[in-house]
Amino acid sequence: EVQLVESGGGLVQAGGSLRLSCAASGLPFDDYAIGWFRQAPGKEREVVACISRVDGSTYYADSLKGRFTISSDNAKNTVYLQMNSLKPEDTAVYYCAADHPTMLCRRLATLYDYWGQGTQVTVSS
Repeated sequence: EVQLVESGGGLVQAGGSLRLSCAASGLPFDDYAIGWFRQAPGKEREVVACISRVDGSTYYADSLKGRFTISSDNAKNTVYLQMNSLKPEDTAVYYCAADHPTMLCRRLATLYDYWGQGTQVTVSS
């Protein structure tokens, strides 16, 4: 059974940092990518960043480049999202998801087959 478990969310003041983790288990294949998405109340789910398990290539939403960094520890099957200089508008539930089969990062949430339960990130002003 494929499982994705997010952790690391919480309450932080504007300008602060958080690191989210996505622990993956039960993935019986290597040709996949892990994406981070977020959904704020009343808004659509949007892609934040993605990393390919195949070649380590990454993708970032344009508005988040320079503040967020995605990385992976393949030995631990864990993907991280380092979020710096957080803003109140970053407040959302953050989800990680696995897209298979793929060698590259894709931005559409509908292409992702497996999802975690989400972790709340709240940035206070």
